[in-house]
Amino acid sequence: MPRVQEIRALYVGQTNTQIVNAATRLVELMEQPGDADLLAPLVIDEMLIRLLRSPGGVRVAQLGLTESRVHKVAQALAWLRAHFAEPMQVEALAKLVHMSASSFHRHFKAVTSMSPLRYQKVLRLQEARRLMLSMMMDVGAASMRVGYLSVSQFSREYSRFFGNSPSKDIEGLREHLASGGTHVQV
Repeated sequence: MPRVQEIRALYVGQTNTQIVNAATRLVELMEQPGDADLLAPLVIDEMLIRLLRSPGGVRVAQLGLTESRVHKVAQALAWLRAHFAEPMQVEALAKLVHMSASSFHRHFKAVTSMSPLRYQKVLRLQEARRLMLSMMMDVGAASMRVGYLSVSQFSREYSRFFGNSPSKDIEGLREHLASGGTHVQV
C-alpha cells in the first residue's frame, strides 16, 4: 500500500452515492432496534469497504495499519479518552505508542489539530460540562472528577473554552432545554 505523505486532521473529498445510501440506511436502522443489531455491522462494513476503495482509501487504511503513525496516534487518543482525568506527560504517552516525543507531538497535532495537552483539556472540559448538566454535579465536584486540582483554574479554562462561567453556561443550557430546545452541543 502506498504511504500517505501528508497527515492532516481533516480530509474533504468527493463521496459517491453508494456511501451516502449506506449511511442513510445506517441512520434508518436506528428506528428498528431489532434489525439494527444484526444489520448495522454489515452496513458499517459496506461503508468501510467503499471508503477503502475510494480515492481517499489509502488514508482510511492508515488507521488500521499497526505500524502507521496515524494508528499510533489513534492508540494515544484511546488512552487519553480512557484516562483523561489522570495527569499526563507527553513523553510517557509517546513512549506508550513507541514514538519519540517530538515525532509524537508533530503527528498528534497533524491528526487532531491540537496538542496532546490541549486535547486532554478539551476532553476534561466537555466531560465536566456533561456531568454538571446531566448529573447535576456542582462546579467543584465536576472539576475534581475530571482531574482539575484547582476549581479557579477549571473555571478560567471553562470560561475561555465555552464563553461563560460554568454556572452561567449550565444555567443557560438548562433554560434552553426547558424552553423546548432539543440540541445541546457538549
